[in-house]
Amino acid sequence: MFETRSGEKLLETDPAEMPPDGHVVFIGRIASPWTTRETCPKNMKAARETEQPAVLTIDLPYRQGLLGLERASHVIILSWLHHAPRTLIVQKPRHAAEPKGVFSLRSPARPNPVGLHIARLVALDIDTGRIDLDAIDVLDGTPVIDIKPYFASTDAIADATIAGRDEPGQVGSGQEGPGVVR
Repeated sequence: MFETRSGEKLLETDPAEMPPDGHVVFIGRIASPWTTRETCPKNMKAARETEQPAVLTIDLPYRQGLLGLERASHVIILSWLHHAPRTLIVQKPRHAAEPKGVFSLRSPARPNPVGLHIARLVALDIDTGRIDLDAIDVLDGTPVIDIKPYFASTDAIADATIAGRDEPGQVGSGQEGPGVVR
């Protein structure tokens, strides 16, 4: 599912083969229209542009945890990107001139393949554990590890930047971020 590109580096040990230390459990699954990596949107913006909704179903033992979530217009979903490789530590994105460390990218390939998605909450049924979302950028059947309400007052950072990104309000290319130590 992931090809190795020039300049990429792998970890010596696959994290999936290490003893567990966090006891993370899946609390539900996402039903999405995406069944292949090639058709799946690369981010939530692209997912919304398809106008394809998604459904998250919470497993029975965790459904009472949804009480009060109906107050939120948007939710943060943490998913487990179970098809992603876990050994790729330096990646060479197709759009990048140079390889980059996994922690400077939003790629699903990472030691702990946790996905972060902010979606609009369309409908919620606590009895069935069904959460209807405006969109999602994961493959059908992706496990969910957590859900949180999105608070614009504390979660949105209007002046956040990434050096070299061509976005309104972003700092110019080639500048180092704060606190960079090599």
